[in-house]
Amino acid sequence: MQVERRKAFNEQFSDEKYNDFVSQIDKQFPENLDFRIAESPIFVSKELGSKIFKACDSIIESILNPNFKAESERAIPIHQNVPNENEHSSFLAIDFALTKNENGEFEPQLIELQGFPSLFGFQYMLAKTFKANYQIPENYSPFFNGTNEETFISQMKAFLLNGFQPDEVIILEIFPEKQKTRIDFAISKEIFGIDAVCITKIKKVGKKLFREKNGNLIEIKRIYNRLIFDDLENFPDLKTEFNLVDDVEVEWCGHPNWFFRISKFTMPTLDSEFIPKSFFLDNFDLKSKDLSKFVLKPLFSFAGSGVKLNLEKEDLTSIQDKENFLIQEKITYNPAIQAINGLVKAEIRMLYIWPDKNKKPTLITNLARLSRGEMIGVRFNKDFDWVGGSICFFEN
Repeated sequence: MQVERRKAFNEQFSDEKYNDFVSQIDKQFPENLDFRIAESPIFVSKELGSKIFKACDSIIESILNPNFKAESERAIPIHQNVPNENEHSSFLAIDFALTKNENGEFEPQLIELQGFPSLFGFQYMLAKTFKANYQIPENYSPFFNGTNEETFISQMKAFLLNGFQPDEVIILEIFPEKQKTRIDFAISKEIFGIDAVCITKIKKVGKKLFREKNGNLIEIKRIYNRLIFDDLENFPDLKTEFNLVDDVEVEWCGHPNWFFRISKFTMPTLDSEFIPKSFFLDNFDLKSKDLSKFVLKPLFSFAGSGVKLNLEKEDLTSIQDKENFLIQEKITYNPAIQAINGLVKAEIRMLYIWPDKNKKPTLITNLARLSRGEMIGVRFNKDFDWVGGSICFFEN
């Protein structure tokens, strides 16, 4: 993994410099940084980058299949089917583990994909802060398809607003001020001009939605959606005028149905050297498979919830709704990043936007996560250093 580039970065690094790096972000957006930032970005070579792009292209080709919507219809729970769905998703996030093939070469292996947005604002700020504090070569970039630091904001702003005024567009969440990702909302306000609004604060008049700002009622014309049903179900007694399943006159940027359509549900339909074999549990032959080589995942969980790594036959036979579970070949995260004090595993998320008028999604930036734990998530990496959220700089 870019040995010389890694060596050059590590020689610049110190704990003091890292603490100052984090404090710069924390001071700019006080009381909003609620997750760990990793000590380092990832430097991705042209060779590894080309494999990641190839894997992404094969996934997008499957999503562009004319039968995709019909075949993914059952992914949407009947009681969570939201009206006025776009023709395609507004977002695409594709997660890869960094692994080694039989020749000892690093390659990506698909972990998950989502028709849902990620931390676009935060990733922009993170890349900018890395570049301000470390010497990052000009031929390495976190952006793609002609986008750079200057054009990223204008491109994302045009996409998110879609011709509306910033006050007419909201980031929809549940108690956004309490979300671990709230720093992304603060940055999105600063660079895109869009407020994060709690669903409890939305007023509904007929089929129109409104929110209050500075004592005035403002019609909501477009929703940049960051809310999932899983989060809403944590508040069974929540009282709101607007429910996600209501038929309302609003544009969706990130329609809720696509969270279900493009998800783990899609993975059994994909075929590539960079995609592990996946099966719906109700189609899985228990008798002919070695369960030690597989992992069990609920189809519609979020942030790694409910994933089971070490399987026994009873774990599978006891499940009643087998159609709602995915069983997938285990992927070995091979340590790929040379930290100051050992090797670290990594996962890379490729982030796409997909304007309604465009035939294909556009790759715009990325997200990375570093880990020393059994899994990538925060709860598996407590008390470790050189872990947490990061970003990749791809070699041009």
